[in-house]
Amino acid sequence: MTGLALIFGAVVGLSLGLTGGGGAIFAVPLLVYGLAVPAREAVGVSLAAVGATAFVGFLHRLRVREVELRTGMLFAVAGMLGAPLGAQLSELIPDALLLSLFAGLMGIVATRLWRQAGRSACGVNTCPTKDQASGPTCQRDETGTLVLTSRCAVLLVLVGVATGVLSGLFGVGGGFVIVPALVLFSGMAIHRAVGTSLMVITLVSASGVATHVWSGRDIPVAVTALFVVGGVAGMFAGQALGRRLSGPRLQRTFAVAMLLVAVFIITRNVIA
Repeated sequence: MTGLALIFGAVVGLSLGLTGGGGAIFAVPLLVYGLAVPAREAVGVSLAAVGATAFVGFLHRLRVREVELRTGMLFAVAGMLGAPLGAQLSELIPDALLLSLFAGLMGIVATRLWRQAGRSACGVNTCPTKDQASGPTCQRDETGTLVLTSRCAVLLVLVGVATGVLSGLFGVGGGFVIVPALVLFSGMAIHRAVGTSLMVITLVSASGVATHVWSGRDIPVAVTALFVVGGVAGMFAGQALGRRLSGPRLQRTFAVAMLLVAVFIITRNVIA
Protein backbone atom coordinates (compact mmCIF):
# COMPACT_ATOMS: atom_id res chain seq x y z
CA MET A 1 0.00 0.00 0.00
CA THR A 2 2.90 2.33 0.77
CA GLY A 3 4.33 2.01 -2.73
CA LEU A 4 0.97 2.54 -4.39
CA ALA A 5 0.27 5.60 -2.27
CA LEU A 6 3.61 7.13 -3.27
CA ILE A 7 3.01 6.35 -6.96
CA PHE A 8 -0.53 7.70 -6.92
CA GLY A 9 0.68 10.82 -5.12
CA ALA A 10 3.32 11.29 -7.83
CA VAL A 11 0.61 11.11 -10.49
CA VAL A 12 -1.34 13.83 -8.70
CA GLY A 13 1.78 15.98 -8.30
CA LEU A 14 2.72 15.50 -11.96
CA SER A 15 -0.69 16.81 -13.00
CA LEU A 16 -0.41 19.82 -10.68
CA GLY A 17 3.11 20.67 -11.81
CA LEU A 18 2.32 20.29 -15.49
CA THR A 19 -1.08 21.97 -15.72
CA GLY A 20 -1.71 23.71 -12.38
CA GLY A 21 -4.84 21.65 -11.86
CA GLY A 22 -6.46 18.28 -12.22
CA GLY A 23 -4.56 16.80 -9.28
CA ALA A 24 -7.54 16.18 -7.04
CA ILE A 25 -9.60 14.97 -9.98
CA PHE A 26 -7.12 12.10 -10.19
CA ALA A 27 -6.62 11.83 -6.42
CA VAL A 28 -10.16 10.87 -5.43
CA PRO A 29 -10.55 8.04 -8.01
CA LEU A 30 -7.06 6.72 -7.18
CA LEU A 31 -7.80 6.70 -3.46
CA VAL A 32 -11.22 5.11 -3.81
CA TYR A 33 -10.53 2.57 -6.57
CA GLY A 34 -6.79 2.02 -6.06
CA LEU A 35 -6.36 2.11 -2.28
CA ALA A 36 -9.92 1.26 -1.17
CA VAL A 37 -10.18 4.43 0.92
CA PRO A 38 -13.83 5.25 1.78
CA ALA A 39 -15.22 8.04 -0.38
CA ARG A 40 -15.75 10.46 2.50
CA GLU A 41 -12.20 9.99 3.75
CA ALA A 42 -10.84 10.21 0.20
CA VAL A 43 -12.23 13.74 -0.11
CA GLY A 44 -10.35 14.84 3.01
CA VAL A 45 -7.10 13.15 1.98
CA SER A 46 -7.39 14.70 -1.48
CA LEU A 47 -7.87 18.21 -0.12
CA ALA A 48 -5.00 17.94 2.37
CA ALA A 49 -2.51 16.25 0.02
CA VAL A 50 -3.30 18.41 -3.00
CA GLY A 51 -3.17 21.58 -0.91
CA ALA A 52 0.23 20.70 0.58
CA THR A 53 1.67 19.66 -2.79
CA ALA A 54 0.32 22.78 -4.49
CA PHE A 55 1.92 24.94 -1.79
CA VAL A 56 5.37 23.56 -2.61
CA GLY A 57 4.80 24.22 -6.30
CA PHE A 58 3.50 27.71 -5.60
CA LEU A 59 6.67 28.66 -3.70
CA HIS A 60 8.79 27.62 -6.69
CA ARG A 61 6.61 29.50 -9.19
CA LEU A 62 6.65 32.58 -6.95
CA ARG A 63 10.44 32.56 -6.94
CA VAL A 64 10.57 32.58 -10.74
CA ARG A 65 7.85 35.27 -10.90
CA GLU A 66 5.14 33.15 -12.49
CA VAL A 67 2.40 34.12 -10.03
CA GLU A 68 0.00 37.07 -10.16
CA LEU A 69 -0.62 37.63 -6.46
CA ARG A 70 -3.44 40.18 -6.78
CA THR A 71 -5.46 38.10 -9.21
CA GLY A 72 -4.74 34.93 -7.27
CA MET A 73 -5.84 36.42 -3.95
CA LEU A 74 -9.10 37.59 -5.49
CA PHE A 75 -9.80 34.05 -6.67
CA ALA A 76 -8.67 32.50 -3.40
CA VAL A 77 -10.76 34.66 -1.06
CA ALA A 78 -13.85 34.06 -3.18
CA GLY A 79 -13.08 30.35 -3.33
CA MET A 80 -12.65 30.08 0.44
CA LEU A 81 -16.10 31.59 0.86
CA GLY A 82 -17.62 29.11 -1.58
CA ALA A 83 -16.03 25.94 -0.12
CA PRO A 84 -18.32 25.63 2.95
CA LEU A 85 -21.37 26.12 0.72
CA GLY A 86 -20.19 23.31 -1.55
CA ALA A 87 -19.67 21.01 1.44
CA GLN A 88 -23.25 21.61 2.56
CA LEU A 89 -24.67 21.09 -0.94
CA SER A 90 -22.83 17.78 -1.25
CA GLU A 91 -25.11 16.37 1.43
CA LEU A 92 -28.25 17.29 -0.53
CA ILE A 93 -27.49 16.33 -4.16
CA PRO A 94 -27.28 12.67 -5.30
CA ASP A 95 -23.74 11.55 -6.10
CA ALA A 96 -24.65 10.34 -9.60
CA LEU A 97 -26.08 13.74 -10.57
CA LEU A 98 -23.11 15.61 -9.11
CA LEU A 99 -20.60 13.49 -10.99
CA SER A 100 -22.52 13.81 -14.26
CA LEU A 101 -22.64 17.60 -13.97
CA PHE A 102 -18.97 17.63 -13.02
CA ALA A 103 -17.97 15.63 -16.09
CA GLY A 104 -20.15 17.77 -18.36
CA LEU A 105 -18.55 20.98 -17.11
CA MET A 106 -15.08 19.53 -17.68
CA GLY A 107 -15.99 18.62 -21.25
CA ILE A 108 -17.26 22.12 -22.04
CA VAL A 109 -14.22 23.87 -20.55
CA ALA A 110 -11.78 21.44 -22.23
CA THR A 111 -13.37 22.01 -25.64
CA ARG A 112 -13.15 25.79 -25.32
CA LEU A 113 -9.54 25.62 -24.13
CA TRP A 114 -8.57 23.44 -27.11
CA ARG A 115 -10.15 25.86 -29.57
CA GLN A 116 -8.62 28.91 -27.89
CA ALA A 117 -5.14 27.30 -27.98
CA GLY A 118 -5.42 27.04 -31.74
CA ARG A 119 -6.20 30.74 -32.15
CA SER A 120 -3.73 32.39 -29.80
CA ALA A 121 0.01 32.79 -29.51
CA CYS A 122 0.91 33.43 -25.88
CA GLY A 123 3.64 35.70 -24.63
CA VAL A 124 5.42 35.58 -21.30
CA ASN A 125 2.94 37.63 -19.30
CA THR A 126 -0.21 37.81 -21.35
CA CYS A 127 -2.23 35.68 -23.73
CA PRO A 128 -4.66 37.81 -25.72
CA THR A 129 -7.71 35.99 -27.02
CA LYS A 130 -10.43 36.67 -29.49
CA ASP A 131 -12.92 36.67 -26.63
CA GLN A 132 -11.25 39.67 -25.02
CA ALA A 133 -12.41 41.91 -27.78
CA SER A 134 -15.93 40.52 -28.07
CA GLY A 135 -16.90 39.06 -24.68
CA PRO A 136 -17.22 40.12 -21.04
CA THR A 137 -13.55 39.49 -20.23
CA CYS A 138 -10.92 41.44 -18.34
CA GLN A 139 -8.37 43.59 -20.15
CA ARG A 140 -4.63 44.15 -19.79
CA ASP A 141 -2.53 47.23 -20.46
CA GLU A 142 0.50 47.41 -22.75
CA THR A 143 2.79 46.02 -20.00
CA GLY A 144 0.60 42.93 -19.50
CA THR A 145 -0.81 44.12 -16.15
CA LEU A 146 -4.43 43.24 -15.47
CA VAL A 147 -6.77 46.24 -15.48
CA LEU A 148 -8.99 45.35 -12.54
CA THR A 149 -12.22 47.20 -13.31
CA SER A 150 -15.35 46.59 -11.25
CA ARG A 151 -16.79 44.44 -14.03
CA CYS A 152 -13.62 42.36 -14.19
CA ALA A 153 -13.50 41.98 -10.40
CA VAL A 154 -17.11 40.76 -10.26
CA LEU A 155 -16.43 38.23 -13.00
CA LEU A 156 -13.33 36.83 -11.28
CA VAL A 157 -15.07 36.72 -7.89
CA LEU A 158 -17.98 34.76 -9.36
CA VAL A 159 -15.60 32.23 -10.92
CA GLY A 160 -13.69 32.07 -7.63
CA VAL A 161 -16.85 31.31 -5.65
CA ALA A 162 -17.76 28.62 -8.18
CA THR A 163 -14.28 27.13 -7.70
CA GLY A 164 -14.80 27.04 -3.94
CA VAL A 165 -18.18 25.39 -4.31
CA LEU A 166 -16.64 22.71 -6.51
CA SER A 167 -13.91 22.20 -3.92
CA GLY A 168 -16.47 21.55 -1.22
CA LEU A 169 -18.61 19.35 -3.45
CA PHE A 170 -15.96 17.07 -4.90
CA GLY A 171 -12.84 17.48 -2.77
CA VAL A 172 -10.97 19.18 -5.63
CA GLY A 173 -8.66 22.17 -5.53
CA GLY A 174 -10.44 23.70 -8.52
CA GLY A 175 -7.41 24.01 -10.79
CA PHE A 176 -9.31 22.58 -13.74
CA VAL A 177 -11.59 25.64 -13.47
CA ILE A 178 -9.02 28.21 -12.32
CA VAL A 179 -6.48 27.71 -15.13
CA PRO A 180 -9.01 27.94 -18.00
CA ALA A 181 -10.71 30.91 -16.30
CA LEU A 182 -7.43 32.81 -15.91
CA VAL A 183 -6.50 32.14 -19.54
CA LEU A 184 -9.92 32.75 -21.09
CA PHE A 185 -11.22 35.59 -18.91
CA SER A 186 -8.15 37.48 -17.67
CA GLY A 187 -5.88 37.01 -20.72
CA MET A 188 -3.15 35.41 -18.61
CA ALA A 189 -0.44 33.28 -20.23
CA ILE A 190 -0.85 29.56 -19.54
CA HIS A 191 2.44 29.17 -17.64
CA ARG A 192 1.63 32.09 -15.34
CA ALA A 193 -1.93 30.80 -14.95
CA VAL A 194 -0.49 27.48 -13.73
CA GLY A 195 1.56 29.23 -11.04
CA THR A 196 -1.32 31.44 -9.94
CA SER A 197 -3.61 28.41 -9.85
CA LEU A 198 -1.27 26.64 -7.42
CA MET A 199 -1.56 29.57 -5.02
CA VAL A 200 -5.36 29.51 -5.20
CA ILE A 201 -5.50 25.71 -4.81
CA THR A 202 -3.36 25.96 -1.66
CA LEU A 203 -5.73 28.40 0.04
CA VAL A 204 -8.99 26.89 -1.19
CA SER A 205 -7.84 23.40 -0.18
CA ALA A 206 -6.97 24.70 3.29
CA SER A 207 -10.49 26.05 3.60
CA GLY A 208 -11.89 22.72 2.43
CA VAL A 209 -9.80 20.77 4.96
CA ALA A 210 -10.97 23.06 7.77
CA THR A 211 -14.59 22.50 6.74
CA HIS A 212 -13.98 18.75 6.50
CA VAL A 213 -12.48 18.56 9.99
CA TRP A 214 -15.14 20.86 11.44
CA SER A 215 -17.79 18.44 10.14
CA GLY A 216 -16.20 15.65 12.17
CA ARG A 217 -14.79 13.66 9.25
CA ASP A 218 -11.49 11.80 9.59
CA ILE A 219 -8.39 12.40 7.47
CA PRO A 220 -5.99 9.40 7.60
CA VAL A 221 -2.59 10.90 8.39
CA ALA A 222 -0.43 8.05 7.04
CA VAL A 223 -2.03 7.92 3.59
CA THR A 224 -2.06 11.71 3.37
CA ALA A 225 1.65 11.94 4.23
CA LEU A 226 2.57 9.34 1.59
CA PHE A 227 0.49 11.18 -1.00
CA VAL A 228 2.26 14.44 -0.17
CA VAL A 229 5.74 12.88 -0.47
CA GLY A 230 4.91 11.34 -3.83
CA GLY A 231 3.11 14.50 -4.88
CA VAL A 232 6.07 16.79 -4.26
CA ALA A 233 8.32 14.54 -6.37
CA GLY A 234 5.74 14.48 -9.14
CA MET A 235 5.26 18.23 -8.87
CA PHE A 236 8.89 19.02 -9.74
CA ALA A 237 8.84 16.49 -12.59
CA GLY A 238 5.69 18.10 -13.97
CA GLN A 239 7.13 21.60 -13.75
CA ALA A 240 10.28 20.52 -15.57
CA LEU A 241 8.22 18.87 -18.31
CA GLY A 242 5.90 21.86 -18.58
CA ARG A 243 8.78 24.19 -19.37
CA ARG A 244 9.54 22.13 -22.47
CA LEU A 245 6.05 22.69 -23.86
CA SER A 246 4.83 25.84 -25.59
CA GLY A 247 1.77 27.67 -24.25
CA PRO A 248 -0.70 26.32 -26.86
CA ARG A 249 0.65 22.78 -26.55
CA LEU A 250 0.35 22.93 -22.75
CA GLN A 251 -3.25 24.17 -23.10
CA ARG A 252 -4.05 21.24 -25.39
CA THR A 253 -2.41 18.83 -22.93
CA PHE A 254 -4.58 20.24 -20.17
CA ALA A 255 -7.70 19.95 -22.34
CA VAL A 256 -7.00 16.33 -23.29
CA ALA A 257 -6.38 15.39 -19.64
CA MET A 258 -9.70 16.97 -18.65
CA LEU A 259 -11.59 15.12 -21.39
CA LEU A 260 -10.04 11.78 -20.40
CA VAL A 261 -11.01 12.25 -16.76
CA ALA A 262 -14.53 13.32 -17.79
CA VAL A 263 -14.91 10.14 -19.86
CA PHE A 264 -13.62 8.07 -16.93
CA ILE A 265 -16.12 9.66 -14.53
CA ILE A 266 -19.04 9.13 -16.91
CA THR A 267 -18.00 5.51 -17.54
CA ARG A 268 -17.74 4.73 -13.84
CA ASN A 269 -21.06 6.46 -13.23
CA VAL A 270 -22.81 4.41 -15.91
CA ILE A 271 -21.31 1.14 -14.66
CA ALA A 272 -22.33 1.95 -11.09
